[in-house]
Amino acid sequence: MNQSAIQSAIQPTIESGPGQHLGEQGTLRLEQLPGRTLTRAELVDLASQVVADPSRWKHHVRYSDEQRHYVSLHRDADVEVWLICWTPVSDTGWHDHDTSAGAVAVAQGAVVEHNLAVAGPEIETVATVGTAYSFGPDHIHRMTGLDAQSATIHVYSPPLWRMGQYTISREGVLRRLSVSYADELRPL
Repeated sequence: MNQSAIQSAIQPTIESGPGQHLGEQGTLRLEQLPGRTLTRAELVDLASQVVADPSRWKHHVRYSDEQRHYVSLHRDADVEVWLICWTPVSDTGWHDHDTSAGAVAVAQGAVVEHNLAVAGPEIETVATVGTAYSFGPDHIHRMTGLDAQSATIHVYSPPLWRMGQYTISREGVLRRLSVSYADELRPL
């Protein structure tokens, strides 16, 4: 599939624009969250704001081919923010985020967003530095590292409690396993 076909296939999940609860500079701020579940546009806004302030995340960056390195940067009753570090061998496996919507903003390097397509091959989109996108709770995907030293900021609202991990049998049957948000995602 060519890059323009991939972009148009994922385009509905990409959000931009200001959120409804704006900070002084037109962005949502961790110090001034609205005390409710955030919209997808607000999730993108907040993820982008966190990326723009490396003092919040840069000192946590670590890389390992053995397991992804991830750190919780913020969690309250309505929002959670994670830093996730990637290498080319990093792979979450197919998963969803249960009842949480989310956003990803690329802070360093590049990652690949894989979208599950039942009637054809998966849809792959490369996300590079400066890219931010959102997804709803119904989104099934997997993420893989592309560049050797990549880092992303993930924002979820409401915060994660459970996630679904998926396997696809040789016969094409999709199965879901409920896992804790604290478990490291890997291909099953």
